[in-house]
Amino acid sequence: MKLLFKIFVFLLISTALKSQDTIHSKNTDAVLYTPSKKIKGLVVGLGGAEGGNAWASGHWKSIRDQFLDRDYAFLALAYFGSKNSPKLLEKIEIQDVYKTISVAKQKLSTDKLAIVGGSRGADLALLLGSYYSDISCIIALSSSHVVFPGNTDHFSTSSWTFGGKELPFVPVNEAAVPFMMQHNIRKAFEAMLQDKNAESKSLIKVENSRAAILLMSGNQDEICPSAEMSDKIIQRLKDHHYQYHFEHIKWEGRHTEPYQHFDRIFTFLQKYF
Repeated sequence: MKLLFKIFVFLLISTALKSQDTIHSKNTDAVLYTPSKKIKGLVVGLGGAEGGNAWASGHWKSIRDQFLDRDYAFLALAYFGSKNSPKLLEKIEIQDVYKTISVAKQKLSTDKLAIVGGSRGADLALLLGSYYSDISCIIALSSSHVVFPGNTDHFSTSSWTFGGKELPFVPVNEAAVPFMMQHNIRKAFEAMLQDKNAESKSLIKVENSRAAILLMSGNQDEICPSAEMSDKIIQRLKDHHYQYHFEHIKWEGRHTEPYQHFDRIFTFLQKYF
């Protein structure tokens, strides 16, 4: 009985030491999870086009706990599709997202910051890194190398803004329309990227980052040509003689394949964060 009581007390204390806190900030919803030991750094999780706060869901609890067990604080952040954030993935203000991250940092005894994002959240992670120099690690899963239109019925606005101004984006062109009607999303993206002038104007300026960058993609991605777009990011970093570590891991698989390889993410963070 004494042994059972000690185990119960230990589990009670461990649970109490690990905590979570709701972050209130403009146009976002976020939950900050903190480990029981000294914090090594803050990792921010950004979901994709599904919207809402995916990283705060029960589905991702085991992964969140792995971050916490490695002494990282974890911020699950919703930037659209949640109670207090915009309804649609359209003209999302990057400064609002960063302000929420800053509020979380102020609650912690660390200045170390890493961002992990999937799909459109990967695009946002790369954009945040291109604007803010205090981000030291970026993990982008199935990312784009350019800005695409917002997810609206008209597709005539950018997904992102900075300082209230829309970022240039690759528009939906005539070549993409038939594929969109067929719900062949990858082919639609490939058709849009035939507009090389728009592609050039809409590039994410990853070279402005001061972060180690890990890209992961599936070489059979059915949603977008993420492997090819990640290759373009790598080439851009090489062309600009990027001074921080960067790598691209291609997996045999589809759009969500990178999510099966968090072991590589944890290894990356251990080395570069």
